[in-house]
Amino acid sequence: MSDITPCLWFGRNAEEAAKFYVSVFPDSHVDAVHRAPSDYPAGTAGDVLMVEFTVMGRPFTGLNGGPAFQFSEAISFQIPVETQAEADRVADALSAVPEAEQCGWIKDRFGVSWQIVPRQLIALIGHSDRARARRAFEAMMKMKRIDIAALERAADSVAPSA
Repeated sequence: MSDITPCLWFGRNAEEAAKFYVSVFPDSHVDAVHRAPSDYPAGTAGDVLMVEFTVMGRPFTGLNGGPAFQFSEAISFQIPVETQAEADRVADALSAVPEAEQCGWIKDRFGVSWQIVPRQLIALIGHSDRARARRAFEAMMKMKRIDIAALERAADSVAPSA
């Protein structure tokens, strides 16, 4: 077997979504657009049926399947980032519902959920010093967008002695 390819079910805007995603991420491109050879429940012959695209080197398929199914937070895509500037750029590009952001989770205009995950976050919450990890984790749980510097400050803070 080779790679697994996630297939994202869109109502009728798979091509628009694919073009948007490839504009946000490096190493991304639309690979193919397939039109329906005949009428189908969600469209007619000649409509865009499927779009093959690559995001950050990973293959995806977008399917125009009609309105029967919607995306939920049960599935999300994690985007690793190295810097605060990169985290902010990706979040700004993707977020369609800023008031719903929590702990680095973003929902885009197509309803797809994304997690913006700084590599420092994983290192901090997985730290061998469990008190340091707890402080970073508790700080993250209060954030909408991840603030790397604030996480590091929280992890490094020590409660004053009584």
